Amino acid sequence: MNIVVCVKQVVDTAAEKRLDPASFRLDRSGENVLNPYDEYAVEEAVRLKEKHGGEVTVLCLGPDTAAEAVRKALAMGADRAVLVTDPALAGSDTQGTAYALARALEQLEFDLVLLGLMSTDAQTGQVPAALSALLDLPLLSVLNRVEVEGALLRVHRQTDQGYVAYECPLPAVLSVAKGINEPRYPALKGIMGAKKKPLEVKDAAALGLDPSRMGAGGAKTRVLAVRVPEPRKPGVKVEDDGDGARKIADFLVQEKLL
Repeated sequence: MNIVVCVKQVVDTAAEKRLDPASFRLDRSGENVLNPYDEYAVEEAVRLKEKHGGEVTVLCLGPDTAAEAVRKALAMGADRAVLVTDPALAGSDTQGTAYALARALEQLEFDLVLLGLMSTDAQTGQVPAALSALLDLPLLSVLNRVEVEGALLRVHRQTDQGYVAYECPLPAVLSVAKGINEPRYPALKGIMGAKKKPLEVKDAAALGLDPSRMGAGGAKTRVLAVRVPEPRKPGVKVEDDGDGARKIADFLVQEKLL
């Protein structure tokens, strides 16, 4: 079984987020990590490989520094990686990202494409659906369980009413939810071995990308303005000297909540 996991490098979730005042894009000059949601997808792919055999390929779209995030996925047990990087891709929105990933996938052999639920920087969760549409493949999203039986895929999706089970023939595009597994911590052997695993770098020309569908110029969305949220007002503390209920009622009337 050949599995491709699409991953992204994101700004460390613990770091302060800043926007570039000129481009309104996220400043990525600080500490960057493998998207935490993608770790669940990598772990699930490695577990499927360990059970059914085959190969796990990591596919990443980003700057050349994204190789660090890719190496972590390799250290977790993926076999090889493809990094798509090109200055012309900077500023791509979710549709442009999915377009570039789809063209890269056309050059790979796969039975499954796995993605995390979303990225921690954008949090749109749109890429899996856009990717499945471009590849003309079924999409099964927000999965809590993935099983493969021959050429058949069996999955569970959690809803407010419980779990819903689906069956689907391979190939397919999947997005997995946080908590589907416990991502392994790369051991020293895995970290050292990741340095020797193949990492292929491709640019826009190698994928035959249409310039009008990528980068800021090809984006279907625009950020027109940004502002810093107003600081939260301090709360009101009510001292109950026997008239606490009246004070609360008066406050609610003042705020036009009663």
